[in-house]
Amino acid sequence: MDKQMYHYATVSKALEELAQKGFTTDFNLEEDRIINSDNFVIEHIYRYEGESDPGDEATVYGVTSGEGEKGVFVASQGAYENSNAARKLLDMTIQGRSEN
Repeated sequence: MDKQMYHYATVSKALEELAQKGFTTDFNLEEDRIINSDNFVIEHIYRYEGESDPGDEATVYGVTSGEGEKGVFVASQGAYENSNAARKLLDMTIQGRSEN
């Protein structure tokens, strides 16, 4: 499935949009599931770029497990240095781009 990237004014707007699409599990609370499984697919990517502070930048992932469970993972710009789950999702995004 093609990954779709959207741009919204706020992270909360992206989360609201994903919730309307059925992405209700908060995978930030269950990072180990992402880290320890190759059974996730990124369906949507939402980028939020702070207008005045680069530290406000974030990426919201809409992911689906192999069992069909839909959820979200929010990664701040610094998360890629501190979160194994964020790094794995970033790697999945990069791999997906190179396959197209």
